[in-house]
Amino acid sequence: MKTLDILFLRNMPRWVIFFIDMCICLFSLVLAYLVRFNFSIPQLAIDDFPLVFALVLGIRAISFYISKIYQGIVKYTSSKDSQRIFIVISIGSLIYVIINVITSNFINGKFPIPFSIIIIDYMATTFLMISLRVMFKALYFELTNPNKEKRSVIIFGAGESGIITKRTLDRDAGTKYKVLAFIDDDKKKQGKMLEGSSIFGLDKLKELLEDNNVAHLIISVQNLLPARKQQIVDICLNYDTKVLNVPPVTNWINGELSFKQIKKVQIEELLGRDPILLDKDDIQKQLSGKVILVTGAAGSIGSEIVRQLIPFHPQKIILVDQAESPLYDMELELYDKHKEQSYEVVMGDIRNKERMDNVFRTFKPQIVFHAAAYKHVPMMENNPSESILTNVLGTKTLADLSVEHKVERFVMVSTDKAVNPTNVMGASKRIAEIYTQSLSKVSNTKFITTRFGNVLGSSGSVIPRFRQQIENGGPVTITHPDITRYFMTIPEACQLVLEAGAMGKGCEIFIFDMGQSIRIVDLAKKMIKLSGLVLDKDISITYTGLRPGEKLYEELLADHENTLPTHHKQIMVARVKEYDFDEITSTVNELIALFDKQDNKLIVKKMKLLVPEFKSNNSVYEALD
Repeated sequence: MKTLDILFLRNMPRWVIFFIDMCICLFSLVLAYLVRFNFSIPQLAIDDFPLVFALVLGIRAISFYISKIYQGIVKYTSSKDSQRIFIVISIGSLIYVIINVITSNFINGKFPIPFSIIIIDYMATTFLMISLRVMFKALYFELTNPNKEKRSVIIFGAGESGIITKRTLDRDAGTKYKVLAFIDDDKKKQGKMLEGSSIFGLDKLKELLEDNNVAHLIISVQNLLPARKQQIVDICLNYDTKVLNVPPVTNWINGELSFKQIKKVQIEELLGRDPILLDKDDIQKQLSGKVILVTGAAGSIGSEIVRQLIPFHPQKIILVDQAESPLYDMELELYDKHKEQSYEVVMGDIRNKERMDNVFRTFKPQIVFHAAAYKHVPMMENNPSESILTNVLGTKTLADLSVEHKVERFVMVSTDKAVNPTNVMGASKRIAEIYTQSLSKVSNTKFITTRFGNVLGSSGSVIPRFRQQIENGGPVTITHPDITRYFMTIPEACQLVLEAGAMGKGCEIFIFDMGQSIRIVDLAKKMIKLSGLVLDKDISITYTGLRPGEKLYEELLADHENTLPTHHKQIMVARVKEYDFDEITSTVNELIALFDKQDNKLIVKKMKLLVPEFKSNNSVYEALD
C-alpha cells in the first residue's frame, strides 16, 4: 500500500522521472544497436560506445533539462505533454544528424553515430517515453477508480466530434465514466471499432440501454435535425438515461472542448424544426443600406429582429422601447458584439405621438418593424383600456407617422390570438391588423402583417415558467390537461418576419407554418424527465383551470379565411375580409376615445362591434356576446 501511495496518490519526485527518462534513452540506444546488427554487435561498433553513449545521453539530458518535460505530472499526462516529448526528442535526434554531417568532414567521411542507429533510437525513445506515461496514467485511473465503478456513457456520432468528445471524457471525467459504445447513422461505420469502443446503429440503442446502466448519451453531432434528436431523447428517457449536448465548436474554450461545457439537452432544442431557408438575396436588397426602426427592440421578438437585421448591413438601426433596463442591456450587447453596426437607442413610448414624430423626423426611417405590444392574455383581460392604448393607439400612431414620413415598408408582428379572438389582447391585435391593412390601400407605404403563435423562451412563455417551477421543486402548474399550443423558436419567428417583410407587396397578412400543436401537459412531462426527475415522485403536476380569456387551442386562420401559398413553403398569405379605411378610422378613434372613461365593459363592447368574431371565453365579458 505504501508503494501504491508513493506511485499514485503522491506526485512522483521530479528527479525520479528524469532518471527514468534517461534510463529509457539508454535502453533505446542499446536496443538500436542490437536491432541494427541483428543482436550481434561487432567489436568496431563496441569500441565507439564511450563516445556515442556520452554524446547521445548528454544531448538528451541537456534537452530534457531545458524543456522541463520531466516536470509534468505523469498520472495526468495529456496530449500536449505527448506533443512536447515528441518535439524535444525530434530536436535531439536532429542535432545528432547535424553533428554527423559536420564531423564526417574531419574523420575521413566516417559518421560518429550511424544514421540507422539515430533512426531506430529516435523511434524507440519516442514510443517508450510517451507510451509508458500513457500506461502509467491508465493504471492510475484503473487502480484508483476501478472500471466496474465507472458509469457507462454512449456517444452519438462517430466522427471527429465524437472522437474529441471521448478524449474529453477520458481526460476530464475518466474517473467517473467510461464510453460503452458509439451510435452513428453511417452504415459504413457500423460494426467497426473506434478508440476501443464499438460503433452501432440507432436500432441497437434500446438494446444497449436495456443491457447496461447508461448514465448519459452525449450527442456530439453539431447539426442534428430536431426530429432525430427528439427520437433519441424519447428512447433515452424511457430508460432514465440523461441526454447531453456537445456545444458548437465556436463555444469551445481556446479551441478545446471541456467536459463542463457538455450540457443537458434543453426542451427548446426538441421543439424546433428543420432549418429555415431564407431568400437572403431578396432580403439583402430590401434591407441593405436602409435606416430601419424597430419598436419593442428590448423585448424577446424585437431584440432578435435587431440581431437578425445586422448581417444584412442596414445603414442604421433605431431601437425604440420604453423598458429602460432591458433597452440598456440591448445597447451593451450591440456595443460588445456589433461595434461595426451603426445604431441609435431611443427611450420612448409608441403611444406618445409627439415623441414618435420626433423620432421619425430625426432619423427618417425607411422600414419599420413594429414588435412593441402588450401580449399577456390575463393582464389585458383585466386591463382592457391599456390594451387599447398600446396595441391599438400605439400601432395607429406609428402607422400614421409612417405614411406621413414616407416610410417604404411597415411590418407588424401580430399573433395567432388575433384569429377568432377569445380575449381582449387578441382582439386588440386584430383591430391593429384591420387598421394597418385598410391604411395600406390608401397610402404608398406597404403595410405587412406577420402572424404566428407562441415563441419559445419569450418572456411569459410556459417554458421558462416550467423550468423555474421544476428548479423550485414544483408543483408544475398547467391550466387544463387538454390545452395545446403552437411553438416556434424566437430566431425562427424573426427570420420569417424578415422574409415576409421582404416579399410583401402591401395589405397582406402572412401566416407562418407553426408545425404541429403540442399538448402542454406532454411538454411539462418531458421537461421533468429531462431534468432527471420522476413525475409524481420527485415533482407533481397540478391543474389550475383556464385563465380569463384563455383558449384550449390556438388557431392561425379565422373561420372564413383561407390561404394562398408563397414561394416560401413555411409562409402563406391569409385571405381576409377587407375594410373601408374611413369607416375603420372613425370606429377606431371612437374606441380609443373610450380610454378616458375607464369603463372596461364599454371598451370591450366596442371591440366586439369592431371584431364580430370576438367571443369571450372564461371571462366576465361573455355577458356581452
